[in-house]
Amino acid sequence: MKKLLLTLTAVAGLTFASQAQEFGFKKTDFIVEGNFSANTTNDKTAKEKTSTFNFNPSVGYFVSDKIAVGLDFNFGNEKNTNYMGTSDTYDKVSNFGIGAYGRYYFLDLGSRFKTYAQLAAGYQQATGEINDGTSTLDVPKIKGFGAGAGLGVNYFVTENIAINFGLTDLVSFGTAKADGGKSSNAFNANINSFNNFFDTAKFGLTFKF
Repeated sequence: MKKLLLTLTAVAGLTFASQAQEFGFKKTDFIVEGNFSANTTNDKTAKEKTSTFNFNPSVGYFVSDKIAVGLDFNFGNEKNTNYMGTSDTYDKVSNFGIGAYGRYYFLDLGSRFKTYAQLAAGYQQATGEINDGTSTLDVPKIKGFGAGAGLGVNYFVTENIAINFGLTDLVSFGTAKADGGKSSNAFNANINSFNNFFDTAKFGLTFKF
């Protein structure tokens, strides 16, 4: 009987602790987030190979229980290789971006789901080169600016770790210009040089400190 009472007491204590655990954010919380993707495809019929890499870390700080501000970074590259001829040809581009965001948490869907709206703006530049099998030509540097608004959800797996799901191109504007060229603008559309800020349906992890 004594062992049974001890077991029931322990189970009750664990249940209470689980129910009492709070999920979410508070003022002065610090968060680190990240999205990483890498992909390689090899079309043997067309004799083309494509490799892409993208890393998008961000940091944020809660100025209140529902509002966070932060910085967003991006590092990425893409290389397309054609090996149909006697010599491989390729083109590749590398990009770097930095931006800022403001995030407002406005709805709790249960205890673990936290929904937010986000405004973001950022600068990005891209450089590249083209190789024809014998020589390499540098591509003019592209510089641009983008801004957008979207929605997202955090699902808390533990008290300090959440899965982040973001739809960040509901409304967007971007402008880009190559050195020596004319600028191009787009509203409510995705621009390749800005896909670090405006990817549709991004998954990542959020760490709370």
